[in-house]
Amino acid sequence: MFSMITNFFKTGPDAPRLNLSNAELRKRFTFRRWSVFIGITIGYGFFYVTRLSLSVVKKPMMEAGIVDAAQLGKIGAILMATYAFGKFFNGVLADRCNIRKFMSAGLLISALINLAMGFSSLFWVFFILWGMNGWFQAMGAAPSVVSLSQWYSKKERGTWYGIWYVSHSIGEGITFICTSVVVSYFGWRYGFGASGTLGVLMAIALVFMLSDRPETQGLPNIAEYKNEPMPDPATASESLLKQQLQAMKYPAVWVLGLASALTYVARYGINSWGILYLQEVKHYSLVEAGAILGMSPIVGIAGGALSGIISDKVFNSNRHKATLLYGLLQVSALAVFFYAPPGHKWLDVLSISVFGFAVSGTVAFLGGLTAIDLTPRRVTGAVMGFIGLFSYMGASTQELISGYLLEKNKIICDGQCVYNFDAAIYFWLGSAVLSLILAMTVWKVKPRAD
Repeated sequence: MFSMITNFFKTGPDAPRLNLSNAELRKRFTFRRWSVFIGITIGYGFFYVTRLSLSVVKKPMMEAGIVDAAQLGKIGAILMATYAFGKFFNGVLADRCNIRKFMSAGLLISALINLAMGFSSLFWVFFILWGMNGWFQAMGAAPSVVSLSQWYSKKERGTWYGIWYVSHSIGEGITFICTSVVVSYFGWRYGFGASGTLGVLMAIALVFMLSDRPETQGLPNIAEYKNEPMPDPATASESLLKQQLQAMKYPAVWVLGLASALTYVARYGINSWGILYLQEVKHYSLVEAGAILGMSPIVGIAGGALSGIISDKVFNSNRHKATLLYGLLQVSALAVFFYAPPGHKWLDVLSISVFGFAVSGTVAFLGGLTAIDLTPRRVTGAVMGFIGLFSYMGASTQELISGYLLEKNKIICDGQCVYNFDAAIYFWLGSAVLSLILAMTVWKVKPRAD
């Protein structure tokens, strides 16, 4: 059974080289590159739609007596934990897989799990299903970056990676705005149903948009096509597993993983609990809270898209200078968002917008781009998976700790639960500061050759 699955997903053999003129080769490569890029960008955004649906329905589920904050924390934590280990495992697999099949299947199964969530009212069912969702969610990021490395050269990778990274902002925006409206009018079950339906449709589209490696289609590899130095034959002859294990021993990769984990505490503190925070502390309705938080991923599109361009063009591909700029903006925006008094909607919108811009760039660098710049192209998926393991263990820990802190500090007022966010805010903001400090310690590390 396992061998049947691996055989289905593995990358195809190299096809005989097509005898094409330069113009024909350029036309075919250009079409395929654009199709792949649009596919991974929009497709990965819909992984977020099927991951963040729970964030929108938290208050309605609590008000219905289905779950409490601590249980929601456990449900969120199990997704992040299985996602963390799935990122590592699926990242290692992605270096060997046909990305078209692999990524499409992951999104399809995740969408079906969302549909199933809307038919239950039991905590243990939510816990199991959302844990399964975490694993299949992990079939999105690493395959996307592997596909980028297969179709885009090293010199252009920063720019295209930054633009691809807006995909999560697309997914967050659809979730926080559109899913909030669905839940507000039809209830929390329809929130899961809408997310699942959109996910199924996008998974079908990915089958037609994505591609296996260029070599499987009779095309040259990207280094040859872009006239970049070819990999060292001695390195190329080493086993892929050996190269993957070597990359995971680099101290800088571990440091970047820890810094990314701390950034993900702040990021998912906002993504998972931001709507509840705006409802409880700043007294917005669900639709208002969703619209305000929706500004984060909308502006985050610009932050992510510009991150690679800024680091490539302004800082001459120095990711560390760009990380410092984005990190300082992120910490400042969080402080204003949390400590501006209620009643200043324009300030809430402004601060969450700046946070969205900044966190998109920070996560783009710490969550993968800096690490894959420091390691050989052949192990891109494994390195992304390894960083992802750290990142989402941080996110999983955040869910547990945040849920515990909110449940511990709640009070009953006139028969209703009121949540105190002070301790959670210290946790989220402190993690963002520590992440930036840690990221600066790898400033002088040099890249490893392909």
